Amino acid sequence: MSERESNVKVSGSNYRELLAKAQRIVVKVGTSTLTYDTGRPNLRRIEALVKQLADLANQGKEVILVSSGAVGAGLAPLGFKERPKDLVMKQAAASVGQGVLLHMYEKLFREYGHTVGQILLTREDSTNRARYINLRNTLYALISLGVIPILNENDVVSIDEFKIGDNDTLSAIIASTVEADLLIILSDIEGLYTANPQTNPDAELIYEVETITPHIYEIAGGAGTSRGTGGMYTKIQAANIAVNSGVHMVVASGEHNDTIEVVASGGLRGTLFVARDSKPHMKKRWVAFGKRLKGSVTVDQGCANALLKKGSSLLPVGITAVSGEFLEGETISIMFNGEEIARGMVNFSSEDIDQIKGGNSHDITERLGYENAHTEVIHRDNLVILR
Repeated sequence: MSERESNVKVSGSNYRELLAKAQRIVVKVGTSTLTYDTGRPNLRRIEALVKQLADLANQGKEVILVSSGAVGAGLAPLGFKERPKDLVMKQAAASVGQGVLLHMYEKLFREYGHTVGQILLTREDSTNRARYINLRNTLYALISLGVIPILNENDVVSIDEFKIGDNDTLSAIIASTVEADLLIILSDIEGLYTANPQTNPDAELIYEVETITPHIYEIAGGAGTSRGTGGMYTKIQAANIAVNSGVHMVVASGEHNDTIEVVASGGLRGTLFVARDSKPHMKKRWVAFGKRLKGSVTVDQGCANALLKKGSSLLPVGITAVSGEFLEGETISIMFNGEEIARGMVNFSSEDIDQIKGGNSHDITERLGYENAHTEVIHRDNLVILR
């Protein structure tokens, strides 16, 4: 096995038994799991999903559901044969489907003795710090009241919803926000494979990923089914958020009616992405995963070592290139050898960083032609290491 593949395993490990101890669990379910090919709701799977979540709640665990499916649930009532490509028609389907979906959830959870509460979000609810804190407080309040929150992107007004895999990312952000112990993403695939199982009969299911490297992204596929929008690639992106927030994440098939039960009890199903031991402070989690990425800088070996091994701030001397256009206070990626090693909130615009890159901190004023209070491009208090 090559060095780049050494962080993946095709058999289980003792990490699985940690999942059985998870107290706060976020579950994300995709459209392809909730509906048939006809677009109509798969009632058997929806009821199995609700039954498993209700049973976890009965055990005293705290459960949050992130559910796709509003657009899918609105297709049949509107007479659509397939998911519309037109944005306005998608939003119309979502408007109808949100009511259909919540009614089913509310009815089924009530039959199992649990109360639910719906929260519809846009991406701005995480990028704006005040909204982010308010969302966190609302979720904690619902959990303390014994309510099972059901979250979805507000498909009716959110244009960004229709980017591939948005609810995968949303579920990871929610798991990070509430400091969950476990995130389970249910999909129409069994997990991450060593190759595409549809074209390669020798492809093996990877049961465990300890570190997310460029190789992991390489073996991830494209978009999912015509009814869903999330491919494996977006799930790796979600895993990157989860594990770097200290949250274990499992991608598994929602076609089995006991997947949540098996995963939450420590059973061997799906692909486990192992959480890092450290949990960043809430502000750092918001900086790294709540805010939008606006660009990136590339650093040299010495700078990468200082960031990864010494916990240093990012200084201009170690920067070799700047990509994208961004302003002071926005979040960017820090790249080394083609790999994202950190994220942080910058003290300079992309234009200014391009002027000061490679130089010493005491040369900043001379290079920019004006006085600046900052000597670091990103202060370590606003920087999150991803490796």
